Amino acid sequence: MTDRKSGILMHISSLYGNYSIGSFGKEAKSFVDFLEKSGFSYWQVLPFCMADEQNSPYKSYSAFGANPFFIDLPTLNEKGLISDEELKSARQKESYLCEYDRLQKERIPLLRKASTRLAADDVCKVNDFLKNFPVLADTARFLALRKANNNKIWTDWKIDTPDKDEIKFWNFIQYEFFTQWISVKNYANSKGIQIIGDIPIYVAFDSADVWANKEQFLLDENYNPAEIAGVPPDYFAEDGQLWGNPLYNWEKMKSDGYLWWSKRIKYMLTLFDGIRIDHFRGFESFWSVPADAKTAKEGHWVKGPGKPFINKIKKIVGDKLIIAEDLGDITPEVGKLLEYSGFPGMRVVQFAFLGDRNSPHLPHNYIKNCVAYTGTHDNNTLLGHVWEMDPEQRRQLFDYCGYSGDDWNESCKAIIKTILRSHADTVIIPIQDIFIYGSDTRMNTPGTTTNNWAYRITEEQLNQVKIDRFRYFNLLYGRI
Repeated sequence: MTDRKSGILMHISSLYGNYSIGSFGKEAKSFVDFLEKSGFSYWQVLPFCMADEQNSPYKSYSAFGANPFFIDLPTLNEKGLISDEELKSARQKESYLCEYDRLQKERIPLLRKASTRLAADDVCKVNDFLKNFPVLADTARFLALRKANNNKIWTDWKIDTPDKDEIKFWNFIQYEFFTQWISVKNYANSKGIQIIGDIPIYVAFDSADVWANKEQFLLDENYNPAEIAGVPPDYFAEDGQLWGNPLYNWEKMKSDGYLWWSKRIKYMLTLFDGIRIDHFRGFESFWSVPADAKTAKEGHWVKGPGKPFINKIKKIVGDKLIIAEDLGDITPEVGKLLEYSGFPGMRVVQFAFLGDRNSPHLPHNYIKNCVAYTGTHDNNTLLGHVWEMDPEQRRQLFDYCGYSGDDWNESCKAIIKTILRSHADTVIIPIQDIFIYGSDTRMNTPGTTTNNWAYRITEEQLNQVKIDRFRYFNLLYGRI
C-alpha cells in the first residue's frame, strides 16, 4: 500500500445544504463519496469548536466544545426533536455564503426547543456519553454560567451557580454533535477516507479552558493575561499579528505531565484520524507580547516546552498522522525540533516563488515526509494568487510547471499536477482550487475581521467537477 496520498481541505461550514451552513447530514456523506470516487484519501477540516464573534474557529469559548451550528437539522427532524414546520422555517435564503447573522439569532433557540423534547432514554444516553467524556463538563458549566452573567467575560461574573436546564442544554449539544459526527466519520472510514482535524495552538481568554484551568496560563493577580500571543512581522502582516490569546504556563504544565494538553489531544483523536497542530514553532519558542501592546512588534521570543512536550504528544498519538504547521519564521532550532518529532511539516506552493531559489516550498525541494498544499485557509485561492502575482514571478511559476500558455485556469491545473507528482508523501488541495475559483471565495484574510469564514460550495458546483480526471492523476502519480 502506497504512503503517497492526497486530499481536500474544506471546512464543514463550507458544505452545501439547505440550512445556512454546512452540517453533519447527508451532504457530508455525499462529499465523502466524491472524495472516494476522485481517488482522494483525506478530508481535512478546520477546528470544530464554537466560533468567535467574527466567526473564526481559531478563537473559541472552548477547545473541546462543539460548534452547535454543525448539528444537522433534518436529522433532528427525523428523531422527532424539531417539527416539519420548524425545519421549513429554518431553510436558508443564501446558498453561497454562511448566514451567520441568522444563525446567531435563530439556531440556538431552535436547538433549545429540540433539547426539551428528548425522551427519557435519550436523556440517559446523554448522561452516559458525558461519563465517557468528562472533559466536556467544564464547557457546559462555563456556557451556562456565562449566560447567567449576561454573557460577560468570566472575570466579571457575579453569579456562580448555573441554571441546571442550561447545563442540560449544552450537554445535549455536545452529545448530538458528537453522535452525528461519528456517524459521518465512520462512513468516511468505511470508504477509505481519513479525516484530518485542526488544533489551534492557543485558546481564547474568555473560555472554559482558562476559566477552569487558571494555573495553566500566565495570568496576573487579577486573572488577566500578563502576556499575550502573536507573531512578529511576516509575509502576512508587516506589523505582525496580535492574536491576544493568553500564553501557557509551560512550567506548570510540565509539572503535571502536560495533563491539559494530553486530554486535548486524546479527545481530538476520538473525533479525527489525524490532526494538524497549528503554529508548531510555538513549542520551540513563542512570541510573547505585553498585554497592553498596540502591535505585535513589541513582543519577544521565549523558549517553549521543547522535546519533553513532543515526547508526550508522540506517546499519545502513536502512529496517527500529525501535521506540524511550520510556516513563518522558522529557525534552525525549530527545524531540529520538527525533525526530532518525526511529524511532517507543511509546504505551500504559493510561497515558492518569492525570490529564494532554495525555498523549501519549491516542489523540487520537497522532502518525502511533508504535506504539500496549493494554499491554506489563510491564503488566497490559487487562481487569486496567480492573478495578483508579479508578472515576472508568474512567468517563472508557469515555466516551472511546464505551462506555456496564457489561460490562467489551465495554469492552475498545471500547478496542481506539479505538486501531485512531487516527492511529498501527502498533497492537500483546498476545495476552491479544485474548482479553480478566484479570490472572492477566499476563506480568511489574516489581520481582518470581516468577510471571512463564510464561503460555501453548492451541490451543482461539486457535481461539475471532473471526478475521472482527478482519479486519473491520483493514479498516475501513485497516490491511490
